[in-house]
Amino acid sequence: MFEEGEHTVSESSTRSGTAVIEDPAGLPMVRVEDLRRSYGTGEAAVHALRGVSFDIPRGELVALKGRSGSGKTTLLNLVGGLDSADGGRIVIDGTDLSTLGENGLLELRRDRIGFIFQSFGLLPILSAAENVGVPLRLRKADPKEREDRVALMLSLVGLADHAAQRPGELSGGQQQRVAIARALANKPALLIADEPTGQLDAETGLAVMELLRAVVRSEGCTALVATHDPQLLGLADRVLELSDGEIVEH
Repeated sequence: MFEEGEHTVSESSTRSGTAVIEDPAGLPMVRVEDLRRSYGTGEAAVHALRGVSFDIPRGELVALKGRSGSGKTTLLNLVGGLDSADGGRIVIDGTDLSTLGENGLLELRRDRIGFIFQSFGLLPILSAAENVGVPLRLRKADPKEREDRVALMLSLVGLADHAAQRPGELSGGQQQRVAIARALANKPALLIADEPTGQLDAETGLAVMELLRAVVRSEGCTALVATHDPQLLGLADRVLELSDGEIVEH
């Protein structure tokens, strides 16, 4: 099982009995090698990814751009362990995803990766604080630890005074801030965000992206963010473009 600060996996979480874990020292946070993913068969097949390869060093915020249907969401789902590739290799924080079974992937997503979605993904019946605390409950964190971490995360995103409010009582920008706080609750090594400002106006979207960049720095994590907004791309350390299923670096 994954433990914070360690890189071990239970034998039951792998397909072959023992996961292949590389020493993360000196490795990038994300390494993608010759990644391929297609949908359909024969002449009707759609080749979403055609041998994609790239590294993301630790602590970088990398933007992923590309036209609609270019494969951005497919790539994010693969890196996040939500989908399986047809070929190639993904290594996250020293762990080769191909060595993990369903339990191992579940633990990876729960403990090492934070997800931010365009639609916020907040539970409407829960308060902001309760939404942020969901990942900590899933990890069965100590109640005091959970309370302290939730308070810290809401303060970090500027919503300490809105802890008791439900999503329907918050603006779109505030809801996305709650989503960022929730994604950071478990101290993930990697943040994955799919068009996190897509439902926000330009000014609010820029503010949210600036916040995301700031918390990536303060929390010491790495981020892969899909966006098509040129203004937001300028905030990234590096930009990768998907074109015809292949990566072009800018």
